[in-house]
Amino acid sequence: MAYPKVSIITIVFNNVRDIGFTLASVDKQTYPNIEYIVIDGKSTDGTLDVLSEYRDTINVLVSEKDNGIYDAMNKGLSLATGDYVLFLNSGDELYAANTLEKVFGNEDYADIYYGETKLINEDREVIGDRRHKTPENFDWQSFKYGMNVCHQAIYIKRSLTTPYDLRYKLSSDIDWVIRAAQKANKVVNVKDYVAKYLVGGMSQQRHKQSLKERYAIFKKYYGFVPNLINHGVIAMRLLVHRLKHGKTRD
Repeated sequence: MAYPKVSIITIVFNNVRDIGFTLASVDKQTYPNIEYIVIDGKSTDGTLDVLSEYRDTINVLVSEKDNGIYDAMNKGLSLATGDYVLFLNSGDELYAANTLEKVFGNEDYADIYYGETKLINEDREVIGDRRHKTPENFDWQSFKYGMNVCHQAIYIKRSLTTPYDLRYKLSSDIDWVIRAAQKANKVVNVKDYVAKYLVGGMSQQRHKQSLKERYAIFKKYYGFVPNLINHGVIAMRLLVHRLKHGKTRD
């Protein structure tokens, strides 16, 4: 069986508390063909010491100042040589040791693979699933009611990818996935958990700006009037969720 090369890219800056969990989840993978790229933003808090403990796992390590998270992601993408790319940011984890084997468990290779995500808190405890339900079938229009596939749970053929748009500071990942999905012919739902997502990332901390960027991205791809209608649906679903469950966690 041929194993396509998977480039896993991790972005980190001053996150000594969480980076070890991400590194360990990659290190324990049973899949035999991983290229692991770590882009560090010149950390000063001990993160580099943790990275040094995993030098046998990390194929490419860059530590230098950058112009934000998506600039760092573009650096990682430009260094990737794999057939597929996955962005697994600091604090997030691959779900299990055999996750990549499950994703690429057949030779009928797709353009995009995606799966389910569990939310975890700072104590690494699983606190549930994401509010947005993962679609049975995914294409470039699937995000019109919200980002229902987590960035850490989507594997994209590298030949379909382009650099992240640096005009967006917090939500460029949505734009990036949509652009790739527009070119995809075959998309496979793994129908299993593939990632653990640490709640409380940058876009949660700057939520209003993130929402503005998402609205602009959705308008660009889905049109002004449809986007207004879609956001009405999003608002209604959010209201129902909060009435049932309280404050959202993702």
